[in-house]
Amino acid sequence: MKKVIITELALLITFYSFSQTIIRPKLVVGIVVDQMRWDYLYRYTDRYAPNGGFKRLLGNGFTCENTFIPYSPTITACGHTCVYTGSVPAIHGITENNWWDNLENRLVYCTEDNTVTPVGTTSNNGKMSPHNLLVTTIGDELRLATNFRSKVIGIALKDRASILPAGHSPNAAYWYDATSGNWVSSSYYMNDLPQWVKDLNAKKLPDQYFTQGWNTLYPIETYKQSTADDVPFESHPFGKSFPYDLKKFIGKNYGMLDVTPQGNTFTVEMAKAAIINEQLGADDITDMLTISFSATDYIGHTFGPNSIEQEDDFLRLDKDLGDLLDFLDTKVGVNQYTVFLTADHGVAHVPGFMEQHKIPAGSFNMAGTVKALNELLNNKYGKNNLVAGGYNEFQITLNHQSIDSAKMNAEDIKKIIIEYLVARPGVSRAFALDNITSVPLNARIKEMIINGYFPKRSGDIEVILDPQWLAGFSIAGTSHGMWNPYDSHIPLVWYGWGIKQGSLHKETYMTDIAATVAALLHIQMPNGCIGHVITDALYVQ
Repeated sequence: MKKVIITELALLITFYSFSQTIIRPKLVVGIVVDQMRWDYLYRYTDRYAPNGGFKRLLGNGFTCENTFIPYSPTITACGHTCVYTGSVPAIHGITENNWWDNLENRLVYCTEDNTVTPVGTTSNNGKMSPHNLLVTTIGDELRLATNFRSKVIGIALKDRASILPAGHSPNAAYWYDATSGNWVSSSYYMNDLPQWVKDLNAKKLPDQYFTQGWNTLYPIETYKQSTADDVPFESHPFGKSFPYDLKKFIGKNYGMLDVTPQGNTFTVEMAKAAIINEQLGADDITDMLTISFSATDYIGHTFGPNSIEQEDDFLRLDKDLGDLLDFLDTKVGVNQYTVFLTADHGVAHVPGFMEQHKIPAGSFNMAGTVKALNELLNNKYGKNNLVAGGYNEFQITLNHQSIDSAKMNAEDIKKIIIEYLVARPGVSRAFALDNITSVPLNARIKEMIINGYFPKRSGDIEVILDPQWLAGFSIAGTSHGMWNPYDSHIPLVWYGWGIKQGSLHKETYMTDIAATVAALLHIQMPNGCIGHVITDALYVQ
């Protein structure tokens, strides 16, 4: 009897000790597909490969089918920041890609930092850091939780899509320099590029991609989910129709790689090189790799979501994702890593395409509107440039220095501007942001705009356009940024270690991603996080 009691006590002690051990995956890979509408998961599903990325993630992972962005504007920098902070612009401070800074009285780029120097380039494209980000990311919290033994690395063609997800304390962030065709960084992270990055740059892969050109992956007549190859509402950076000869860009215009599927392939090659050379996921201390596929956004803006170019881009991305998952299985181990895939925003259909099918749409010329407003105000008050020269696509900012020095009434000026705006075609609402709580507006839209409002970095007057109207002025291509589902309904798929198989149809939000990763890793949420854990997706560890 005594022996039995001792044995049971030993088992109890062993179980208790084991239960107190924190179990984590070896690697967390966050994937953001720039400008991926939720419906792209299914629009091309018949053409995704069985061993590709999307079917593997959906078939073996957990998909949150109704994930929404909870703020406006739905813009790249805001989206990447929200995914990894669980926060909104009203808290994390990244209100746009560019914003008019009301304290500095100038236009500010989201990741600009003149205190750092470029690394790997002489271009100002390297003078970047997370300086403007006000909160921590999930990568920062992972580094804190492991006493900085975890490695965190960000990779994307766009600087903002690499820097903002990686956070304040990563081991590195790398982005693409369009002037040289190389991966670069800044002195915020390092004094010199690691040898493995130099070796990858030395291969001159962009030149190889340009040599290959861009033709459709399958016979062009099989692209039934797309418009004709050449339509008037597409831009034509390479010519009017497939195949595209890209050899003319070799050594001359490396920025054009962004507008090809090979930009995504190049991103995968960089990610694989980082995993190998930085030994990500090689031990029991969890690492994190943030990857953004930026070419999808450039292609979407240029050709639109119904183009053969975008369909071909996603069919090729499917193969790239399958290649990446195969690589992770081999290098890190099957079920030893966790992946989530989401988007920073969606995109509107091209207005010309919608009009062709008798669906209301249009384009609002914000630059022309600002010019017209300044002329209107100059005629009334005899003062030039009362509307600031810098603005974002959905807000008007007053030139408060001029207004205050002339002792003018800013409220009267706002009223004049609002009256002018609401009379314009395509404008649904215009109102003063500091008066938003009293504006008669749909509750969901109002909450999204409040979540996007950070007074030091936001304008004075909000402009809401009618559905399918774009802020800009172009007869070709498309954009995003509004509250509407085509811009705010995004994919969210979980896969790998700690993830159930299944789906969830109740609403979840972009802010929930960081909270869920924190719960999975048993670490603190980022310090601006307002999201909730998606418990349905997780196994209890």
